[in-house]
Amino acid sequence: MNDGAGPSGASQQRPRGLNVDALKQHIVAHKIDCSLWAIRILTIIFTLGYFVPIFGSAQNAYYKALIANAAINALRLHQRLGRVRLSREFLAELLIEDSCHYLFYSMIFIYTLGQNSWWGARLLISLVEFQSLNILRLIAFTEIIMMPLTVLFVLMGRASLLTPFIYYHFLTQRYTSRRNPYNRNMFYELRILIERTAEKPGLPSFIRQALLGIVNFTIKLAPIQHQQQQQHQQ
Repeated sequence: MNDGAGPSGASQQRPRGLNVDALKQHIVAHKIDCSLWAIRILTIIFTLGYFVPIFGSAQNAYYKALIANAAINALRLHQRLGRVRLSREFLAELLIEDSCHYLFYSMIFIYTLGQNSWWGARLLISLVEFQSLNILRLIAFTEIIMMPLTVLFVLMGRASLLTPFIYYHFLTQRYTSRRNPYNRNMFYELRILIERTAEKPGLPSFIRQALLGIVNFTIKLAPIQHQQQQQHQQ
């Protein structure tokens, strides 16, 4: 009688417990992704340690959370941009990445916290927190103004023909972002500014037509769902 204890029965049984070899292979094949998950867990632990300082001082936990956040964004930049290239195109791509902004933000506080005994450091922290809205608006304006600059770079022979199309796709993603409304708000503010400028008395008609043409052309380039929202608002 075959009671299932023979070699054939044993071969059909699934191995129990943690497969260490498979885990090692997965980590080796996905080094950056696994590192991101591990650092995110550490960031959560350090953040909790800031509110409940069980393992040390709250300031030390806050400092470690900033370092972990900087490491996360540095790895994400590596995923998106790859190796560092000494070129204007790479610098432009770097400066428009959210991860780059968050990395700079973390590094500012890491440096100032390291010199927190100096009153100027505390003043700088307060200034950054107070001006955070203006900083985000400036970033959004920079992202928008880069669109016509990419076209200018193509005409000057400093960028490929694909650059404006790729950047336009990136800009539409920023415009439709659910978590980041600053780009969308900046588009609206610029539209209101241009329209009010075009309505000023004494402005030459060709300049007025040019300004209104820019507005209409930009509206046509907006994603379809946002075009419908703007038409509904009008």
